[in-house]
Amino acid sequence: MSTHTATIRWAREGEFARKKYQRAHRWFFDGGVEVPAAASPHVVPKPWTTEAAVDPEEAFVAAIASCHMLTFLFLAANEGFVAESYEDDAAGLLANDEGGGQSVTEVTLRPRIVWAEGRAPDAAKLEALHARAHRECFISRSVKSSIRIEPR
Repeated sequence: MSTHTATIRWAREGEFARKKYQRAHRWFFDGGVEVPAAASPHVVPKPWTTEAAVDPEEAFVAAIASCHMLTFLFLAANEGFVAESYEDDAAGLLANDEGGGQSVTEVTLRPRIVWAEGRAPDAAKLEALHARAHRECFISRSVKSSIRIEPR
């Protein structure tokens, strides 16, 4: 077992009681990484959020995509395949859910992998590697959203 932490810091700027306050805040991670964060501009209108910051929905999608990639690359290396690069244009859909609220109901991963010459899996093996990576990824095992993988 291991514990993973994040520190979130926010301070009031604006009229809190009137809901006219800034949603920008900071995420701090071990090793000293600091990330500007804010509410999604799709949820909170400007000027009360910051578009240039990472919003929780984006971070959720990135966490799923990153975990899938790391698991996939580990499995591919174990099988003797050699990936040169991996890029994923992942997307999450915030929509009405069965509980009458909104949630990220679906995440689509679109990995594009460049393989070393002669060290690439065939189509069936590639599909099996993605399926296994999905089953073994800690994050995808932790969420209820549907996660689709569409290799490009």
